[in-house]
Amino acid sequence: QVTLVESGGGLVQAGGSLRLSCAASGRTFSIYAMGWFRQAPGKEREFVAALRWNNGNIYYADFVKGRFAISRDNAKDTVTVYLQMNSLKPEDTAVYYCAAARLGDPITDASYNYWGQGTQVTVSS
Repeated sequence: QVTLVESGGGLVQAGGSLRLSCAASGRTFSIYAMGWFRQAPGKEREFVAALRWNNGNIYYADFVKGRFAISRDNAKDTVTVYLQMNSLKPEDTAVYYCAAARLGDPITDASYNYWGQGTQVTVSS
């Protein structure tokens, strides 16, 4: 079992920045990839960014390339994944979810076995 806890959401003006954090604990050795997804009101959940553990490959949705950056930090018992979000736009407003996968395509939400509770990001115009 892997437990994910997100933090760092909030309200920011357009053009501003936020950094989301996702702390993973438990059987972190089983993680193959970690990713960020988001869901805006009335819309389906969509992929934002992902990072594969074994080779460090990083994937981004086209709409965040050049603005968002995913990274990770390995401590002794906890793995933390970050999503640095710059040049935020009102259309980035959504609940952002962190997820961990044991295998599969890192950009597909069906690959993910564990999900955090979500953190709200609101970007005002």
